[in-house]
Amino acid sequence: MRLSSILLVVTGLGVATGSVYLAQDVLTAQILSKQASQEESQTVGVLVAGRDIAFGQAIESQLITTIYWPRDALPVGVLTDRDFLLPSDGVEPRRARKAMSQGELFFASRVSGWGEKVTIVQSLSANHRAMAIKVNAETAVGGFVTPGDSVDVLLTEGRNSGLRTVTILQNIKVIGVDQDSDIGNDSPEVARTVTVEVTPDQGQRLALAQQAGILSLTLRNNVGAEDQPLDSLKLSDLMQDVSPVPEMISTPRITVRRGVVIADEGL
Repeated sequence: MRLSSILLVVTGLGVATGSVYLAQDVLTAQILSKQASQEESQTVGVLVAGRDIAFGQAIESQLITTIYWPRDALPVGVLTDRDFLLPSDGVEPRRARKAMSQGELFFASRVSGWGEKVTIVQSLSANHRAMAIKVNAETAVGGFVTPGDSVDVLLTEGRNSGLRTVTILQNIKVIGVDQDSDIGNDSPEVARTVTVEVTPDQGQRLALAQQAGILSLTLRNNVGAEDQPLDSLKLSDLMQDVSPVPEMISTPRITVRRGVVIADEGL
């Protein structure tokens, strides 16, 4: 066989082999692209807090990051468009209506409008009011009540033996301590006022109670808690003698006979 024929055969084999590998690479790339497209169609990018965001803080680009969420399990109202959060030139930013932790999802309800002022009002539930209670170290659990806690409110009124106390409100949310409404602040401090979230009816009861006597707060843990009506407790209830009655100890006795006279004498 001539040398030219051998070279032609070798060249043909090389081209054929290269074509096979090239076809495999193209096919693999197409498969991977199809898989990526399918995975992308099954998830959607959602916006989350890239770091902790304080109540009232302006929403800026460095505070936002994106994670991918299963499309079928997408929470209602979650934000997916950064342009909804970030202002254009000359527009005042949106602000956080509630404090957010790093990794927490952005919802439209948790951010203000463009340039909107954010105050404690935005943190109130529907048909609720904010009302302040005068407190001191003794009546506010030594300063351990912080925004976001839940408390019961007790009223103590009366004088002398007529002194009594009663729980007038249960499971009331604290939304502010003095001028601080940041639920991320868990540092104890002695406050002069505690602001709570109440319904209109609860607000009336609280206003009347503040004029009637001294209000005290009890800090509570709501895990598995069930509120039960409580009777008022009077000072006389505390002063009742509930000590156990001592058992009578029998004394040994002897009987002495003197003729027809019988005497019963104790030892």
